[in-house]
Amino acid sequence: MTTQPAVLRYTAFSTDPEGGNPAGVVLDAAGLGDDAMLAIAAGLGYSESAFLTSPPADLGGEPGRAFTIRYFSPKAEVPFCGHATVATAVALGERIGPGDLVFATRAGTVPVSVREEAGVMRAILTTVEPRVEGVADADLAEALAALDWPAGDLDTTLPPRIAFAGARHLVLGAATRERLADLAYDFARLEALMHRLDLTTVQLVWRESPTVFHVRDPFPVGGVVEDPATGAAAGAFGAYARELGLVPGASVLTLHQGADMGRPSLITVELREGDARVRVSGAGTRIV
Repeated sequence: MTTQPAVLRYTAFSTDPEGGNPAGVVLDAAGLGDDAMLAIAAGLGYSESAFLTSPPADLGGEPGRAFTIRYFSPKAEVPFCGHATVATAVALGERIGPGDLVFATRAGTVPVSVREEAGVMRAILTTVEPRVEGVADADLAEALAALDWPAGDLDTTLPPRIAFAGARHLVLGAATRERLADLAYDFARLEALMHRLDLTTVQLVWRESPTVFHVRDPFPVGGVVEDPATGAAAGAFGAYARELGLVPGASVLTLHQGADMGRPSLITVELREGDARVRVSGAGTRIV
């Protein structure tokens, strides 16, 4: 008889189990095939779940602190997921102690540092090398039509781009907080466009101040209407903001997400001079 592995439930980017983005975490997925991992993710219904197995021989890292990690949404495997990485790192930190971890992902190697601050576990992940590319006019028009956003509702100071830091995200700037709050989109139409462009989420952004942003991330390709906290998109957005000169090369950005869903999340994005990779951090806690 095959024993079902323990499935932990953690939320990332919040200290409150009712906030942040929940993720399933399987710390020993060695006996699971792809179909079994997908079934667990679908059963949980979270935007992603993470599954750990032994690391490749050349990964590096301290013994017992390096892993292969895979991520499944309820509908498909994704190459990288920030919030599930944070959730997994916090789960490991509680079991093997704070310190450095290394994860081998489909997108590349992702180092993570776990710290305990005033009784709260926090994880800081370093993305793979990011990149930013343009969006074809026809694709932008289709995205706006699926979202039911008039072109005049875009913030012209936040130009549409596709940004990558482990997964691809279409970044669109909202001219007002009210525009961001009013999200009712054509699920099937946006999903079709996202599959065609190989997008993981669409990141909708409203800028509150030079370094504070509010974001929402529709995720129909994962079978989820909206993500309450998207670490991969936060890393991609950091690269986007730097690439377009919207923030200094060395900056700390604050991203608020999930408030419109009733699951407030707080994501910190750090950019460093001379280092293209982006650091994304947040707290995490177990869901009982």
